[in-house]
Amino acid sequence: MRTLAHQLVREIWENVQKLPSEQFQKYSSTIFLAAKLGNVEFITILLESNPDLIWMVDKKKRNIFHISIRYRQESIFILIHEIGVFKDMIATNCDIKSNNLLHLAGKLVDVDRLNIVSGATLHMQRELLWFKEVEKIVPLAFLKAKNYRGKTPKDLFKKTHEKLRKDGEKWMRGTARHCMLVSTLIATVVFAATFTVPGSNDQQKGTPILLKHDWFLVFFISDSIALLSSSTSILIFLSILTSRYTKRDFVSSIPKRLMFGLTALFISIVGMVVAFGATCFLVYQRKGTSVPIVINALACVPICSYILLHYKLLVDIINSTYLSRFLFRSRKRMFC
Repeated sequence: MRTLAHQLVREIWENVQKLPSEQFQKYSSTIFLAAKLGNVEFITILLESNPDLIWMVDKKKRNIFHISIRYRQESIFILIHEIGVFKDMIATNCDIKSNNLLHLAGKLVDVDRLNIVSGATLHMQRELLWFKEVEKIVPLAFLKAKNYRGKTPKDLFKKTHEKLRKDGEKWMRGTARHCMLVSTLIATVVFAATFTVPGSNDQQKGTPILLKHDWFLVFFISDSIALLSSSTSILIFLSILTSRYTKRDFVSSIPKRLMFGLTALFISIVGMVVAFGATCFLVYQRKGTSVPIVINALACVPICSYILLHYKLLVDIINSTYLSRFLFRSRKRMFC
């Protein structure tokens, strides 16, 4: 289907190029819609046939790279690295309001493009990554260039993203506060369980009665892991609450802390559940019933629930923090 679609576009485009100048201008303007929607295959077909379209501008004097930045279409933006010496010329173009490429990166993107990642914090991180990437290709003089309202790119970014920054800080603090509460409860429970071991202690020796049982070793190790990981998550979430929430923090520091905090919390939950399961086997070791098996099967429910509820968030954090360096890199050359 994709091959047939490409063939259809090529045939239609060949006919469009034969039209008079005014009609050609009208139909070729669809390249701007393709840039807005991120249809890189459509744009590639048009540019391979007519490379001069790369200089084409709309009513606001914006070319496809202006539009790709404004609507955060990285698949279109990375084409700028394939046009060789013309890249510097395009990077210096400004629109009708004297906005250069960095000004457009400084404007807040539409909600539908923000929602490709979870949470206001990751929204802010994605916007900062775009701003830093565009900053690499524009001339140094453009970093402090002003538009028709006298705003530099950084001024524009700060103004349009102030609410998003506050929302990101609020979202992160709220998430850290609630996760910290859960971690504290787990740490309290598993710490108390260390001194109230299953089967109680020998009154004469003071050692646990079930000390030599295999399940007691499982209980002690899993309880210790739960205590240490929950304590670690408490410290991580505390560091999030005390963060300054600067731009640099949003790019890497805060998302990493959230990821490590959620991971440590997950480990503590697993450790607590395993300790609970081991206790069930210790208590019912002489009964010969299937009660501990049923209980341990049900104990998997909170673990699976945690994974299902936080899977998308963790994937978004990993992609935004560790795989973002590949966000603006093309896997293959679009122009031959």
